Amino acid sequence: MKKSSFVAMILGTVSGVLFALGMCMALLPEWNAFVEGIAFGVAGIVLGLITVFVWRKMENKGRLKLNKKTVLTVALGVLGSIVLGVGMCFCLVWENIVAGTLIGLVGIVELLSIIPVVKGIK
Repeated sequence: MKKSSFVAMILGTVSGVLFALGMCMALLPEWNAFVEGIAFGVAGIVLGLITVFVWRKMENKGRLKLNKKTVLTVALGVLGSIVLGVGMCFCLVWENIVAGTLIGLVGIVELLSIIPVVKGIK
């Protein structure tokens, strides 16, 4: 494993855990930690963005090119994550298992659709 991949893996894992913990803190009323959860979530997002820049620097890659494909990929990822999260909320918070499962599956399919957008179909 290359050093850059290892660093990206560690930073990405830490940022993901911070973001997930922050969202749990913010969205579970039993925890009574909404403000702290938002802070943890934002810290996770910022560390995730830093991870991208650190990895690109270690791989000697240029700046990100902002084109239609990049914007579409990011939009699909954000939308798919939101839809998957809404499905989880339906299941876990509102106890509507059938609707939550169906909505969650739509979110998973949206996230899986990123692969052909990035890699293409041959």
